[in-house]
Amino acid sequence: MKKLNAIADFLFEVGILSKTPRSGFYFLGSGQQSVAEHINRVTIIGYVLSKLKKQANEEVDEKKVLEMCLFHDLPEARTSDLNYTHQKYARADESKAVDDLASTLPFGEDIKALINERNGGDSIEARLARDADQLELILSLKEQLDIGNERAKTWIPLAVKRLNTKEAQALAITILETPSDNWWFHDKEDPWWVSRDKNR
Repeated sequence: MKKLNAIADFLFEVGILSKTPRSGFYFLGSGQQSVAEHINRVTIIGYVLSKLKKQANEEVDEKKVLEMCLFHDLPEARTSDLNYTHQKYARADESKAVDDLASTLPFGEDIKALINERNGGDSIEARLARDADQLELILSLKEQLDIGNERAKTWIPLAVKRLNTKEAQALAITILETPSDNWWFHDKEDPWWVSRDKNR
């Protein structure tokens, strides 16, 4: 029963991530995103990068990439999100946050190992998870650029320089060449946008 209580506490803690804002948007001047929203897209990007790696006939533990992406910002439930400017002057004790959390859970050491490996960046899985994190930032910046925030243009090159894998670097180029509304508005010449005739 005690283990289940700790797990219930953990699940409530995870819920705080949906209420924790990504603070970099304050400095960008537009946009908003919770840590949970960020993690969601990072995890999907990690899935995509793993598939691209496998298509290139390279070995990768896809499950581990997904788990690293899923848990990479978990400590921010306790430390909050420190953007790059904040990190220059303040230090969050992420290790203590992870240690304290891990000590309460029957699977805590597994989560701790995933976060530590991802932060170390030595394995291919860690590099893909870290690249997924940067690609999510690049996507968010491109979305803000597309709605007129020119400041985002100056942030993008720094995020691109942080990418380590060829899959992420190639995907970043395509992201930056693609309008963020292309997925739903690429057929804007279609008469449907005027007539909205669903019988066509």
